[in-house]
Amino acid sequence: MTFTVTALDFTNAKALLQEGLDAVSRGESEYDLGMLTQVDSASVSVMLAWQRAAVRSGRRLRFLNVPASLVNLADLYGVTELLGLTEHVTAS
Repeated sequence: MTFTVTALDFTNAKALLQEGLDAVSRGESEYDLGMLTQVDSASVSVMLAWQRAAVRSGRRLRFLNVPASLVNLADLYGVTELLGLTEHVTAS
């Protein structure tokens, strides 16, 4: 699934949460986040909910083209491994 929005934040998190959950229900497992330029902590929460739904269905999601700002937030919250983003984290 490729998201065409440029923001995933508190203003649209509820709608995008449902869009992503619907994609999980359809069996989609790759989420391209390359268009995102604006993220906040809601982004991480939404991604965790998508991943949790996928795991319940016996799959794991793969997030592609994840913006560095989103990887940094996930790293800050200690959830890069849960989201499968460890390959995106740069050593500091």
